[in-house]
Amino acid sequence: MDPLLDFTNKVVLITGAAQGFGALLAQSLADRGAKLVLGDVNEEGVSQVAEQIVASGKEAIALKCDVSIKSDCKAMVDAAIKTFDRLDIAVNNAGVAQPLIPLHLVDEETLDRQFNINVKGVQFGMSVQLEQMLKQGSGSILNVSSRAGLGGAPTLSAYSAAKHAVIGLTKTAAVEYANFNIRINAICPSFALTPMVTNMADDKMQDSMSRHIPMKRLAEPQEVVTMMLMMLSPANTYLTGQCISVDGGASAV
Repeated sequence: MDPLLDFTNKVVLITGAAQGFGALLAQSLADRGAKLVLGDVNEEGVSQVAEQIVASGKEAIALKCDVSIKSDCKAMVDAAIKTFDRLDIAVNNAGVAQPLIPLHLVDEETLDRQFNINVKGVQFGMSVQLEQMLKQGSGSILNVSSRAGLGGAPTLSAYSAAKHAVIGLTKTAAVEYANFNIRINAICPSFALTPMVTNMADDKMQDSMSRHIPMKRLAEPQEVVTMMLMMLSPANTYLTGQCISVDGGASAV
């Protein structure tokens, strides 16, 4: 296997792994030799993903994980150590969207939900993941932000604010832990055809969203996961503190 995509025996933790980017990344990593620790608040869904991986002859375990609860995040790291003895890579992918509403109508419940899951989930995840990686003297963390975390996102203000916070956490952690051989980056997808988008936007709305993208289409989930694989590659040893946009050229406009 090409060393750029060889994850043989790498122990990888992924949150939000029941569907979307998380589920697809889990299968892609398993195909490349990784051992998976998968978490999601949807226990049935994440268990099905793990079962499919195991049925293909690979190694994976699944846990129910609400990333807004620090003890749940710690339980995932503990499971990685108990089952596989180490943690090489962590992907803080769990996140939620918000209703499309103007900023002045965003209520406290919407704001709390965004920050409890999209921000606390990354902070809590990294804090327990880093504890283990510091013991090992190495590791790689990838946080899933959004293009909405790089600029303004009309009618998505709470989501945008939370994803900006993910970038702040990512860059700060990257600087703090670079000297400990731990790489920390973020990926910033534009709209992709995952359930988060397709459940919110019908075909007409998806067409409207595509008009603002130079490639004139939304991303296929595999296109985002391919970049995630490249950012996580064990051969990619000098990339840290970067927030890479996968957006069909939208950020170039």
